[in-house]
Amino acid sequence: MKISVKIVFVCLFLSSTLQSQEGIEYGGHVGIAYYFGDLNTSYNLSKPGYAIGLKFRRNYNERLSLAGSLDYARISASDSNSNNAFEKNRNLDFYSNIIDGSVVLEFNFFPYIHGSEDEYYTPYLFGGMSMMRFNPKTKLDGETYNLREFGTEGQFQGNEYGLMTAAFLYGIGLKWDINRDWSLNAQISGRNVFSDYIDDVSQAYPEFSTLSSQRGAVAVDLSNRSLDPDFASAGLQRGNGKSNDVVYFFSFGIMRYIGQLKCPPISKIRG
Repeated sequence: MKISVKIVFVCLFLSSTLQSQEGIEYGGHVGIAYYFGDLNTSYNLSKPGYAIGLKFRRNYNERLSLAGSLDYARISASDSNSNNAFEKNRNLDFYSNIIDGSVVLEFNFFPYIHGSEDEYYTPYLFGGMSMMRFNPKTKLDGETYNLREFGTEGQFQGNEYGLMTAAFLYGIGLKWDINRDWSLNAQISGRNVFSDYIDDVSQAYPEFSTLSSQRGAVAVDLSNRSLDPDFASAGLQRGNGKSNDVVYFFSFGIMRYIGQLKCPPISKIRG
C-alpha cells in the first residue's frame, strides 16, 4: 500500500514540473484579413479588414499538433484602388463578412515543450482544410445590396453560386511560452478557396436586356458600373474565371495550455 501512495505522490509532484508536450490548448486571436482576386489583382495591402477567432489545439508530442479554429473577418476590394486602366474603368467593388472553420496539422521546426527553459519556442508550418461562408455586398446610391441575389453575370434564378466554399489552408507561424500555462502565437495563413465568387466577379458581362427583364434595372446597374457608358457589352470579360480567390489572415493570439501527465497504472499490492 505504501508503494502505491508513493507512486501517486510522485505523479502529483511531477505534474507541476515535468516538461511534457502532450495536452490541449485553447485561446483566441485577433488580426487582419486580405482578399486577393479579380478586384485585387495587384495584391494591394492598403485596405486590410479585421479578423478575430478562437482556436483549439491538441498536442501529440513536441513536434506534431492538430488544431481547429473558428474565424470571423471582413474583406473588401475596389477597382478604384487599381493602377490598371481596364479595372479602373470597370469600377466594381465589394465587401463581405466571412466565417471560416478550419482543421490543420501543425509541424514544429524545433522541439517545443511547455515549461521547458530551453525548448519554449518554435516556428511551425501547418496545412489542412477549411469551410468558409461569404456573402458579397456593395453600396449603390446609398443602398446596400446582396450581389448574389441580382445575378450580375447572368446567372438564372435558382442557379446562383453558393455562399459556402471549401478551401486549402496553409501557413507558417511562431509560438513561444510566457510561462508553462500560457503562450503567444503569431501566424500567417492563406486559404485558396474553391470558389471564384467571393467578390461576385468571375466570368463575362451578361446580356443586359435579359438581365433587366429577369432581375430588374438595379441588377443591370450592379452588373455594369463602368465609368465609360460604352465600355461594357454582353460577352466582354468581367473577371478571370481561370483562377479562384484567395484570402489571407495575419493573426496574433494567446493560448492556455492544459498538460497531460501519464502516470503508470497502480498495481494492487499483494500481501
